Amino acid sequence: MTHDHDLVLRPTPAQREAALNPPPGRAGGDLVVETLAGLGATTVFGLPGQHALGMFDALRRSSLRYVGLRVENNAGFAADAYGRITGEAAPLLLSTGPGALTSLAALQEAAAASAPVLAISSQIPTAGLGGGRHGYLHELPDQSASFRGVVKSVHTVRTQSQIPSAIAAAWKSALTAPHGPVWVEIPQDVLLAETALPVVTAVDATPDDLPPRPELTAVAADLLSGAARPAIIAGGGVVRADASGKLRQLAEKLQAPVVTTFGGKGAFPWEHPLSLQSWLEDRHTTDFLEDADVLLVVGSGLGELSSNYYTFKPRGRVIQIEADLGKLESNHPALGIHADARLALQALLETVEERTDASAPERVRELLEKVASRIAGQELALEQEVLGSVRRALPAGSPSFWDMTILAYWAWSAFDPRGANTMHSAQGAGGLGYGFPAALGAAAADPTRPVLAVSGDGGALYSIAELATARQYDLPVTWLIVDDGGYGILREYMTDAFGQATATELTRPDYVALAESFGVPGVRTTPETLAEDLAKALATPGPSVVVLPAVLRMFAPTHLG
Repeated sequence: MTHDHDLVLRPTPAQREAALNPPPGRAGGDLVVETLAGLGATTVFGLPGQHALGMFDALRRSSLRYVGLRVENNAGFAADAYGRITGEAAPLLLSTGPGALTSLAALQEAAAASAPVLAISSQIPTAGLGGGRHGYLHELPDQSASFRGVVKSVHTVRTQSQIPSAIAAAWKSALTAPHGPVWVEIPQDVLLAETALPVVTAVDATPDDLPPRPELTAVAADLLSGAARPAIIAGGGVVRADASGKLRQLAEKLQAPVVTTFGGKGAFPWEHPLSLQSWLEDRHTTDFLEDADVLLVVGSGLGELSSNYYTFKPRGRVIQIEADLGKLESNHPALGIHADARLALQALLETVEERTDASAPERVRELLEKVASRIAGQELALEQEVLGSVRRALPAGSPSFWDMTILAYWAWSAFDPRGANTMHSAQGAGGLGYGFPAALGAAAADPTRPVLAVSGDGGALYSIAELATARQYDLPVTWLIVDDGGYGILREYMTDAFGQATATELTRPDYVALAESFGVPGVRTTPETLAEDLAKALATPGPSVVVLPAVLRMFAPTHLG
């Protein structure tokens, strides 16, 4: 009896000839880049180092495009953004020890945001492995142990024949819901040694589907169909699963108001009659959600920010759809459905009954009016003017990447992203320095549209070296730096808590002159001219810097009421 897969595995005469006579001059590093290309990768990020040179030399013989950054952590942020924008696993090539460890903060952000990053690191030669101390440069007793608590999976290689399968397994892991970063390490001698192995051409690493169990979606559909006041919280899982269209269909079918988390920005249209927007740090919104008799949470673990600092106490029945098993019912009892958001929303669409509720849009309007009134009473016209100027200047469809800075905290709640998968920030893990290198990764993914990065002056100093990267690859990124003389949000936190701030004031460079020294045009702007200057910079090809000297304030916290 002949099975189809038996036929698939039989090489053609040409394939057999190529396999038996591989081209000369190849090494283990070639197996790495051949496997990546065979999996569909087109662009890799990274930074070379002594033990990793075999991989980087192999790039010269491959069709892969290399985008090199100046700091490994920034290369990780760039790969993270590339993965978010494309939905593909973004290869990140790193060296051993210090080079590898410098990427940890970026990989933590990728893990928190479910961004598919495929980190491939070198290792000391195999003779030095095993936990001893052999005196090799960059040596760690157990390098992979440093990454196990951060990434989805760790894959170690000790021979050349293991390279294709290890990378394929890592690729599959990165792209199986929930997406995330993965780690592969390969010793220096394995990368450098010549290989007689055939060229890697056929690699299958199709990610596994994560469908919902039908008995669970049947119960969920029944609860939602019979609800008097259903509501929906849409998280980053909706964006990652490309499920915003299905979310909108379901919300309209149920007449259920929708709030998007900060990681789920763009999952639901901002101006839709059922849109509660993203005002999660607001007691009015928290009260509204607590009042829902059935609350559908899709693609969110309801963590610190999404739960208004854990003050959210739902009174109705909660249904939680979550691909990350560890987040399922981690904060609230629920009907937990372990599934990819897209597949689960499709199952609900097919089974819920249509509801009519003429009051839902009116309740949404009333809530947004309460929020607007609260903000209006706090004398925050400057902050709203600046954020409005950014929105006017940024073309619809252009992505934006926000560092951990006061303007970004405003944007989490108040910025209309005008589409799914267009606004991204480092709010998953909360590390500084994300905005600009991430924007570079997005521009590498799609150089046909301008990309905006937003940083404070403190965060900008984390990634200032990447102005050289922006110039070298002529990437269309406009970097808005809001210069308030220090770590503005920490200054505010400390002043509120202790009466005065410590270690928050910074000596800064002249950012315009510094940008111009890299060959990147810069301009100093004002709140009044920001929209015009930013629009002009975004419309100009290549990188640019816009500096706004301004001290912004956060709106008053509302999780205390």
